[in-house]
Amino acid sequence: MSMITERPASNPAGQPPARAADGPVARRDVRAIVSAYVALTKPRIVELLLVTTVPAMMLAEGGLPSLWLMAVVLVGGSLAAGAASVLNCYIDRDIDQLMRRTKRRPLPAHTVSPRSALVFGLVLAAISIVLMAAFTNLLAAALTLAAIVYYDVIYTMWLKRSTPTNTFWGGACGAAPVLIGWAAVTGTLAPAAWGLFAVVFFWQMPHFYPLAMKYKDDYARAGIPMLPVVASTRRVNAEILIFAWLTVLTSLAVWPLGLSAIYGVPTLVVGAVFILEAHRLCRRATRGEAVKPMRLFHWSTTYLTIVFVAVALDALI
Repeated sequence: MSMITERPASNPAGQPPARAADGPVARRDVRAIVSAYVALTKPRIVELLLVTTVPAMMLAEGGLPSLWLMAVVLVGGSLAAGAASVLNCYIDRDIDQLMRRTKRRPLPAHTVSPRSALVFGLVLAAISIVLMAAFTNLLAAALTLAAIVYYDVIYTMWLKRSTPTNTFWGGACGAAPVLIGWAAVTGTLAPAAWGLFAVVFFWQMPHFYPLAMKYKDDYARAGIPMLPVVASTRRVNAEILIFAWLTVLTSLAVWPLGLSAIYGVPTLVVGAVFILEAHRLCRRATRGEAVKPMRLFHWSTTYLTIVFVAVALDALI
């Protein structure tokens, strides 16, 4: 993998720089390079994916899985999610440089070369699949490979640039870790696994549409047909509300599939708040008032976290 060339120190006399000055500069350059490669993996997305994976494993086990298995799935899942994000950055480098939200990413900022990013992403993907195949089972490994390919080839290269339904069809990628975690424990996929998959799948629309509303001009500038860019306010509001309700109803539908009130009660409470926030955003948008879409965006993250923490607690108690 090619690395970024360090900036040479200014030295008109042609003499080697003093060690005291060279050491800190070199360390800063190394830190900057490492930071750039980490940024390519989009760590915040990785964290969110792991929030759903571990509770799914615990529910599949009916308690706490072996620490070794959890470690393998966490490492393999993190590498897979990171690989998918790195390859996404590589593919989207042309549009990232057009958007204010993304123009400071390592590739448009020329901190990392495209070739280095591509090699980095492919290496991470290969390691993650090998880990899953060697230490879990073939179903979990196959799902890991499918998630990476779907996200980078089907979603990033095709759906994202061609249809306003890209968020809907791309939702399978974000929900895949639930299935991967479950399969790693049992080698199969039970109804509860598909139920949790559906929760995350539906959740991604009321989670992402507010972000797309905030950065609507960015997406328009880059020619990306996100729903808020190409559809009316009425259409966007309708989809936010429909999918917010589907998210909560699906979360409650999982309740009878081996879960108790430890899961059901907090899910019901945070679901009510989630729907209230979705209606509040849509009502303000319909009236032409100033909207705060990131309020729903952040609350949706809180909602998903609480629901899956409840899954984990229910499996333990």
